[in-house]
Amino acid sequence: MDIETALHVAKELAGAIWVTLALAAVTLPLGLIFAGLATWARRSPYRVLRGVASTYVLAFRSIPLLVQIFVLYYGLSQFAWLRASPVWIVLRDPFACAVIAMSVCAGAYTAEVMRGGLAAVPEGAIEAARALGLSRFKTFLLVTMPIAIRRALPAYSNEIVVTLKSTSLACTITVMELTGVAKDLMSQTFAVIEVFCMVALIYLIINMVLIFLLQQVERWLTPAYLRKPSFAGLRRAAAKRPLARAVSQKR
Repeated sequence: MDIETALHVAKELAGAIWVTLALAAVTLPLGLIFAGLATWARRSPYRVLRGVASTYVLAFRSIPLLVQIFVLYYGLSQFAWLRASPVWIVLRDPFACAVIAMSVCAGAYTAEVMRGGLAAVPEGAIEAARALGLSRFKTFLLVTMPIAIRRALPAYSNEIVVTLKSTSLACTITVMELTGVAKDLMSQTFAVIEVFCMVALIYLIINMVLIFLLQQVERWLTPAYLRKPSFAGLRRAAAKRPLARAVSQKR
């Protein structure tokens, strides 16, 4: 692949990055909403709500995301009454269908992350809060939720990265994100290896930045006494050891 072709490919892929990021940026908040509703329903005292929420989580974790996208975009178009309804304004748009399918799927996985985070909250912390006179709502807001978020963040960070990578499936319904544009460029230039290596590099850079930011958020939410020393802190500690050893020998 010559320089001119490489610049053309890089320009086209750079424009597609924003579509990929837009898919992830819309999907993640909607997935959180679905997950929050499912988590609330699964902890509800009503058996019907618990059953519906558990079925939702089980079903959408078991069915591949690609199948969900196909059913939503290609399957629902078979119903004439649906095509005649106002809902079709949304369902005929491939970007909207991709967002809906990915959000529902991400919500099911995130609901399990939330369940694990809530289950990891020590019972002693909740009992101590109630003993101090905090109401059930304040206990959840001030004690349960901060601990659950901190415990669930590593698993949710993984879900964010997986969701970002799952945006590549949107190309199967004509959404021109990174992978979709790469497929078109591949047929134009016949440079399969070069094009997809560039796409892989873009995904790698985006995910490396994302993982670094999530690690910083996780470190910020962790109490100071539980934080592991950073690389810079370890280096400073190693530099201080000879000085401390010299002082102890003089004594």
